[in-house]
Amino acid sequence: MTRLALVMIARDEAHQIARALDSAAAHVDLMIVLDTGSIDGTQEIARACGAQVHEFVWCDDFAAARNASLDLSPADWNLVLDADEWIESGGEALAILEPDAMGWVRRDNQLADEAVAQTWIPRVLPRGVRYTGRIHEQPAGPERGVRLPLLLGHDGFTQASLARKGDRNEVLLMADLRDHPEDPYLWFQLAKEHQARGHPPQAALCFTEALRLAPTDAPWRHGLVVRGLTALKDAGQLDEARALAEAERPAWSGSPDFHFAVGDLYLQCAMSDPARAVSELLPVAEAAWKTCLEIGEQPHLDGSVRGRGSFMAAHNLATLYETFGPKAAAARYRELASLR
Repeated sequence: MTRLALVMIARDEAHQIARALDSAAAHVDLMIVLDTGSIDGTQEIARACGAQVHEFVWCDDFAAARNASLDLSPADWNLVLDADEWIESGGEALAILEPDAMGWVRRDNQLADEAVAQTWIPRVLPRGVRYTGRIHEQPAGPERGVRLPLLLGHDGFTQASLARKGDRNEVLLMADLRDHPEDPYLWFQLAKEHQARGHPPQAALCFTEALRLAPTDAPWRHGLVVRGLTALKDAGQLDEARALAEAERPAWSGSPDFHFAVGDLYLQCAMSDPARAVSELLPVAEAAWKTCLEIGEQPHLDGSVRGRGSFMAAHNLATLYETFGPKAAAARYRELASLR
């Protein structure tokens, strides 16, 4: 009997697959890698790490590949990892798993600007769970989910990683949206793709559509709202961003990320309207960043960025006070900003 297997799909991951496999080897009974067409030695490295390696003809469908890999597993439970992920800590949590529930784990995503965004994703799957969706695929199975104290690292959102992926994600998302034009999650993912690639108008349009369609209880709603505020700001749609902030404020009173985005929004408004900056707009930004510090870090919120409840908010306040005073407050917040 195999209790827990690591299951992975990979292609041309020779530069990083060993990191992922080595981080999991001590916590699983079996490792399975389904290769979708590597030409760089990925298969050989995976075998050297102790994984079984199988091949799959790529068909522009991540769910199909995921399901093919799961079909190869004889285990009661499957830990799904990508080659650009690794177990950072908490592997011992995999020793005891609750039946009839999917295990959600926290993933710390290293971003292009050295920030770290924290997301919760279902990655410990009981036997029989399968994926749906051509890209940004999601497991369909038990409705009950349990958050596990397992932390994954992930560097797939750095500029180098995004460059390797090219336009693949955008092409597949557009194909999925042609089939499912009312799916808010697909609009959300396409919005994030445009945002990561520096396309503010396209990102704002896609975020707006995702916000229109998304239910208020969507598990990724927090990230959608916060990133939507930033996208609208970056696209120069300041009135729309302020309307969104006011509409969503009651739902996110305990989110440092929401208040951080509001502070950045009103700073941009102040820069666009100097006559009202000091008297009306900058005080709103100041209050928002102070609220971030009062709330503190909240990593349980999906899409939360580390530092918005601490050193990043303190940095913004220090910069504000260094420009407008008082200088004593600037020094105090500058010291706080140095504590990471």
